[in-house]
Amino acid sequence: MRRAPYRIGTRGSALALWQARYVQRRIEEAGGGRPEIVVIRTSGDRIQDRALLEVGGKGLFVKEIQSALLEGTVDLAVHSLKDYPAENPEALTLACIPERQDPRDALVLPVGRGVEDLPPSPRVGTGSLRRHYQLLDLHPSWAIQGLRGNVDTRLRKVDEGELDGAVLAAAGLVRLGHAGRITRRFERDEMIPAVGQGAIAVETRRDDDELIALLSGLQDPRARREIEAERSFLRGLGGSCTTPLGIHAQIQEERVSLRAFLASVDGSRRIRDGIEGAASEALELAAELLDRFWAKGARELVGD
Repeated sequence: MRRAPYRIGTRGSALALWQARYVQRRIEEAGGGRPEIVVIRTSGDRIQDRALLEVGGKGLFVKEIQSALLEGTVDLAVHSLKDYPAENPEALTLACIPERQDPRDALVLPVGRGVEDLPPSPRVGTGSLRRHYQLLDLHPSWAIQGLRGNVDTRLRKVDEGELDGAVLAAAGLVRLGHAGRITRRFERDEMIPAVGQGAIAVETRRDDDELIALLSGLQDPRARREIEAERSFLRGLGGSCTTPLGIHAQIQEERVSLRAFLASVDGSRRIRDGIEGAASEALELAAELLDRFWAKGARELVGD
């Protein structure tokens, strides 16, 4: 008989705990009992005084949790999918992707302020080079600054006047009850989202057939297909968590559209392109889009 309860490994931030509790509730509703939540402090949580690019990228947010999964300390792990590396230990598997929320990026300004209230060269914070360079494409006069910390920390820096604004993932703001703080959402053609943005990754050991079967009931087929296409582009590109890369697949009925953005680390060179076709051919279309990026010099950008 299966041990109980299941143990969910997660980071301890407010957003990570929201995601873990969401999966906890869905497992309980599926008849899997009420899992225990185990908070694991990651390297990404401990290192807050340097940009992610300098210390190894977003993979720092999953490494210790994956170690706990491999050691049997936890039975499943819940990650923000945009933090989930392209390559992972062979003994682990991405068991399911629940329903995806809004994948767009959002601009947050001080309460009561609008875009029309921004100064000529506003200080706008982001911890992402992908956002940084796309923001400069949209608003060349903006002074983009680095930004670390959890959602509440980032909002506080805006409210206290350290920054004139910040760009965060819309899904995280909505999940934490901050939807009212969103001044505007960037459409995906303006700012192409990160791989998997707005989605949750539920990871297990590959040989845990019983848990994988249970988690299959949490799977959202459309989100899975979209993200498999995005991640196939990421793997084919050979990009890492520090690559200034955006790739978003959107399935509507029987059609899929993919949009991608890539920059060199210093931002001096950028590529943007898209493709559309039958949703059943999402992986093939992602491969075709990747070929276009190679033809436009992507290999040199990834190698920078």
